Amino acid sequence: MKPFPSLIPALLFATSLQANAQSAVPDTPAARQARETAPQLFAYTQDVLFGDVWKRKELAPRDRSLVTLSSLLANGQDAQMTSHINLALDNGVKPSEIIGLITHLAFYTGWPNGMSAVGVARDVFAKRGIDPSQYRSPSAELLPVDDAAEAKRAATVKANVEPVAPVLARYTDDVLFADLWRRPDLTPRDRSLITVAALIARGQLDQVAYHLNRAMDSGLTQTQATEVVTHLAFYAGWPRAMSALPILQSVFAERK
Repeated sequence: MKPFPSLIPALLFATSLQANAQSAVPDTPAARQARETAPQLFAYTQDVLFGDVWKRKELAPRDRSLVTLSSLLANGQDAQMTSHINLALDNGVKPSEIIGLITHLAFYTGWPNGMSAVGVARDVFAKRGIDPSQYRSPSAELLPVDDAAEAKRAATVKANVEPVAPVLARYTDDVLFADLWRRPDLTPRDRSLITVAALIARGQLDQVAYHLNRAMDSGLTQTQATEVVTHLAFYAGWPRAMSALPILQSVFAERK
C-alpha cells in the first residue's frame, strides 16, 4: 500500500486560489448575504469554490452536481438545494435523474431527507416549466445484474445480517438490491457515485469501500474518486473528506 500522504496533494491542490478567476457564484440570497456580511467567506466561495474547484477537469460538472446534491441531501441541507438543483439541470443532469437520486438516497440517508428534497425539486421543476413526464417515468424493465457479484453480496447478507435481523436482510435483498439498484433512471456508475458521496458526507465510512469498488467496476476512475473526496471537503467538511482518504488508499492498492 502506498503511504497515506500520497493522496494529500490532490486534496490540497484543489484549494489553490486563482487570482484571475471569474465569479460563477449563483446569485442566491445566501450568496448575497455572504457578500455583505462575511466577505472573506464570499471571497473563498467566488475564487476557490466556484472559481477553481468547480472548474477542475478531473471531474465533469455533471458529476460535481451529482456529488453536491448527494451531500446536501445526505445532511438535510435543503436551503442550498434549490440553487444546486438548478445548477445540476444546467450541467446536464436530467429531471428524472434528480428524482432517481432523491429516491435512491432516501434508502441511504433516511426517508425524511428524501421526502424533504422532493418538495424542493418539485418547486424548481415547476418554475423552470419542466413537464412532469420528464421525471415521472413509467415502470421500465429493470437492468440486468452480475450474477457472480450478486451471489457474493447476497451470501454476505445471509451470513451477517439475516441471523440478527432477518426482515432487514429480506428488504436488503428484495427491495434495495433486487429493485432499487436495478432501476434504469440512473446508470450503475451514477448510482454508486451518489452512494459513495452520501456515505462520506454523512461520515458513515464502513460501507464506502464496498460501494467505491462497485463504482470503479462501473467505470469511475481513481482520479475521479479522489476528486469526489476533494469536492466533498467543501460541501461536507474537511474532517469527513480527510477521514475517507485512507479508505480510498486501501481500495486503490487492492485493485492494482
